[in-house]
Amino acid sequence: MTLQRRELLMAATAALLAGAATRSSAQSVPLARPPLARPPLARPPLLRALRLRPGNTIGLINPSGAIYERAPYEVTIETLQALGFQVREAPNVRARYGHMAGTPEQRAKDVNDMFANPAIHGILAVTGGSGANRILPLLDYPLIQRNPKFIGGFSDVTALVNAIHAKTGLVTFHAPVGVSEWNAFSVDSFRSVVMDALPTTLRNLTEKGDGLVPKDGRISTIRGGKAQGTLMGGNLAVLTSMAGSSYLPSFDGAILFLEEINEYIYRVDRMLSTLKLMGALDRLAGVAIGAFTNCNPGEGFGTLTLDEVFDDYFKPLNVPVYRGAMIGHIKRKLTVPVGLAAEIDADAGTLRLLTPAVA
Repeated sequence: MTLQRRELLMAATAALLAGAATRSSAQSVPLARPPLARPPLARPPLLRALRLRPGNTIGLINPSGAIYERAPYEVTIETLQALGFQVREAPNVRARYGHMAGTPEQRAKDVNDMFANPAIHGILAVTGGSGANRILPLLDYPLIQRNPKFIGGFSDVTALVNAIHAKTGLVTFHAPVGVSEWNAFSVDSFRSVVMDALPTTLRNLTEKGDGLVPKDGRISTIRGGKAQGTLMGGNLAVLTSMAGSSYLPSFDGAILFLEEINEYIYRVDRMLSTLKLMGALDRLAGVAIGAFTNCNPGEGFGTLTLDEVFDDYFKPLNVPVYRGAMIGHIKRKLTVPVGLAAEIDADAGTLRLLTPAVA
């Protein structure tokens, strides 16, 4: 082999070795990954439904749990008629699929059809229960946005009213369901917010009855003060079940209202920790804690008290916080707009709507 050919071969070998080293080095450098967290979606423009008037037709839906007797439907219809409304049942409102009121497709179709029907002026859930989360991906949000109407309910219906607001901007309502006790207090709150279109102040009814001091409707101020923000919230378990999804509205600048029933205190603590870990509590304007009905330590389980749990999570936020709002699984309940601007006064225990919730 000539010297010239040997030099060329050595040069080619060196080049191959250098290329291999370069490729090996490149492969050892981890590729950049896109961030896991998505930036928050911009809120759609605020939409208000037309106020409900006597003679309007209310469409009954059942987006959550099945009802096993006829009487609750009869009571719901008679109650709405007593309020001056006509009533129309959705086709699948009495269906059943396991513990739920029909398949997800049936329940979602009822919601979509009620919004699409111009003869329906408002939509009310007959009851809560479980299963509303299943229908959220099946709802026609552009259709709902084009046909804004009153829609209300509470408990498991928290999923529905929050998802519709998040996706469409429509002000929805944490309100009594059809089978609720429509007593004078609940009816007055519903009428002033949904029918009279008043920028009313949501406050408790405090009565002492035969006692020396009031027991029902008491307010406990955790951190005093006033602040303005957007009302957001509902049932704590349902809200946390929506964590990480696009169906949960942003809580930035929100006045968060919460209620719960039949949960041990350690579970309440765990659910609040979920909201804290996901950052939902970090930029709140205020907190109104409603009824936590039958939320106790449980047998033989050492635990914090509810007072201590609420102090731990809400006192460090340095925003107005009060407990005892008449919201949730109680006989007398306020109708609270989801997505509407309000002012919280934690010393007085009130939520003042800054504008009417309906047009």
